[in-house]
Amino acid sequence: MPSDKICKTVRQFNKEPVSKEDMEKLQEIAVDYRKVKNYVYDHFGGIGSLSKIYPGYTVQNEMTAANLRKALGLPSVYFYLAVFDALADIKSQWIRTKAKVLQLIGENQNLTPEEKHYLRFVLKVNNAFTAILNQEAMKLPQDIRRKYEEVSAGVSVEHLHRYLCRQVRKYHVKQHTDMAAGFSLTERAYRYNDHGIYISTKQNRKRIFVPLTDNNQYKSQIYLKLYPDKASIEIMVPVYRAIRSYEEYTNEIGISMGMFTMATVSSGNCYGEGFGDYQAKYGEWIRSQTASYNSNREANPGRKKYSAKKKRMEEQLHAYINQELNRLLKCEKPKTIYMIKLPKPQKGGKSHKINNQIAMWQRGYIRSRLIQKCKEQSIELVEVLGKDISRECSQCGKMGSQKDGLFVCGDCGYQADKKLNAAKNALKRGIEGKIIR
Repeated sequence: MPSDKICKTVRQFNKEPVSKEDMEKLQEIAVDYRKVKNYVYDHFGGIGSLSKIYPGYTVQNEMTAANLRKALGLPSVYFYLAVFDALADIKSQWIRTKAKVLQLIGENQNLTPEEKHYLRFVLKVNNAFTAILNQEAMKLPQDIRRKYEEVSAGVSVEHLHRYLCRQVRKYHVKQHTDMAAGFSLTERAYRYNDHGIYISTKQNRKRIFVPLTDNNQYKSQIYLKLYPDKASIEIMVPVYRAIRSYEEYTNEIGISMGMFTMATVSSGNCYGEGFGDYQAKYGEWIRSQTASYNSNREANPGRKKYSAKKKRMEEQLHAYINQELNRLLKCEKPKTIYMIKLPKPQKGGKSHKINNQIAMWQRGYIRSRLIQKCKEQSIELVEVLGKDISRECSQCGKMGSQKDGLFVCGDCGYQADKKLNAAKNALKRGIEGKIIR
């Protein structure tokens, strides 16, 4: 993708209900798409196939030789997309497995620093990692071989290899999906015309036509999501947009996110002051509905109205978040935003109600939308180290105390809203380079 462009996902919808016959044809493709993905998961998701998944052409050739496409009667425009979709999932699973093993290595107090360094090294070098898991001889480039010999000196390589294999076997899983809710399409599998889209089916030279609510036409790989119970579809299209930049955006700011006031800025301004009310209303409704559903579970109460209202409430909350983030960027005119890294949700708490509110906190959505908006407007977004950031005085750097939402420094006497103090510390740490890279 060009550096001056950014990818966004746009959605298209059917204008008229999709006929039962046409929906069944689309579902047939989705079911076969799932079968292909599960075949790839099963045959190439394990340790023995690790060397085949990068870049993936070996898998593609073996899938061709397996004659699965012929057995299913699935057009190649769908078959090979399913293969590479599954490969992408397998690669993501290996990333998660490595991350888990790295975490365990860091937490293992029985390993010496040298042993931890060796394990981290072989986890990062794909050839070494693959060879260890498959108990094969390592074939490394000369410069990496020299580095390997340095980090392996003085450690029990055989013992560490057994440890690494045990952890991978314990935490790596082969994937499987029972979902057949949609599938990807290349440009060859669809054609826009007549205020709608023509979609290829499993029948040779046969396409179904779906009228759309807009006349936009795209040329890229798309994803088709099916809703058989509603006789509708949703098309997701990646679209590249030009990145905007504004000469007047010159400020450096720090921001602190909160559950009640969405964002407090180091300038003293607050955005999303009604966020807490939206959150509380949404969280309380979820709690009451969950309790009601659980008490009547044996009567098999439907969830259709619940799902529809939940979606409406989420859309209202998300619209408010986007509105306030847009207002923040427009008013603050930032060149660089320093943001406190949000903590992971913690177990326990004062009450079930507070735990529920924390669980409903849209921190992930806020962060993702802020990242997207900053990319679209050439704004640098930097996460700063968050340790003790709310307890540190932004004026003198000493540790203070918090009470009733107010920060008080016992050393210099500085008093401020605790979120404002944290936002100022975010700006201070960002300028000092105390950032997460």
